[in-house]
Amino acid sequence: MPQRRIGPFTVSAIGLGCMNLSHAYGAPPPVADADAERLLLQALDAGITLFDTAALYGFGANETLVGRVLKPHRQRITLCSKGGMSGQPVGQGGALQRVIDGRPEAIRRDVEASLQRLGTDVIDLYYLHRWHKAVPIEDSVGEMARLQAEGKLRALGLSEVSATTLRRAHAVAPITAVQSEYSLWSRNAEIAVLAECHRIGAAFVAFSPVARAYLTGTLRDVSAFDAKDIRRAMPRFAPATYAANLVLLEPYAAIAQQAGCSQAQLALAWLLAQGEHIVPIPGTVNPDHLAENLGAATVQLSPQVLAQLDALFQPQVIHGPRYNAQNQAEIDTEDFPGTAHGG
Repeated sequence: MPQRRIGPFTVSAIGLGCMNLSHAYGAPPPVADADAERLLLQALDAGITLFDTAALYGFGANETLVGRVLKPHRQRITLCSKGGMSGQPVGQGGALQRVIDGRPEAIRRDVEASLQRLGTDVIDLYYLHRWHKAVPIEDSVGEMARLQAEGKLRALGLSEVSATTLRRAHAVAPITAVQSEYSLWSRNAEIAVLAECHRIGAAFVAFSPVARAYLTGTLRDVSAFDAKDIRRAMPRFAPATYAANLVLLEPYAAIAQQAGCSQAQLALAWLLAQGEHIVPIPGTVNPDHLAENLGAATVQLSPQVLAQLDALFQPQVIHGPRYNAQNQAEIDTEDFPGTAHGG
């Protein structure tokens, strides 16, 4: 497995996003604990050293799973988690609900809870999962920096932020990485934040690098999603909108055949070719898909293939925004101006 740098860490060029094992795509839990354990250990054995989880995923269940399985291998891995968005008791019944809270006391609460669930005394890379816009970014990052000084965090990151917010945060404490969605289907990072990461020496960790299965070429019937599948709330996956996007997959499949790789591998290889500071973290519950994804690390794309992909997936031809209006209001990433499509 080729290696890349994230701040002080040398990590596998492709990491593992662990969310899918507990949350998001289907009725939770999507896989039995034993199967999830096997997949995590398969990833470790295959050379993955970057594992990414969050307090939100399964309202803590994902951190508990990752911590329990990987604790015996703690020195071999770079362990990443996120806070500032977690499951908190809300209302009279106290049922857990997703809450964005960037107040310093909430950041500290989330870190302490994550350390306990992960079974570790330090988290290698800790992200602010969402910037709570009612709280100055300086306040949230300032508390993260204090936790870092206490030895509970090794490095700091942000998720789904703009270049402007990244600059403000970096003025308070060094930001080691930004994690946001980035793929051929979602190229918003190219507007400004990728360049800002390069300028300050931060890595860019790309989640949903195969576009929530769109770029694998295997997802055709979006009407069959489970009721709890988060893609049901995403405009791009509305049946009519998704059908409009499917037309891009025929020429995309032809490029993959020309490159001698699968469509998922093509998506990941394209990302790896965008810069040495980019690290994709695909997630999966399928051992065969895991092996397929890791094969992308050895795929070399010619300048001609890269140019073909760039031309095919221009943002203005993508139908539908990434998020619905509510979720869009919660993020801080740049958007392409004057389009009704690439959101």
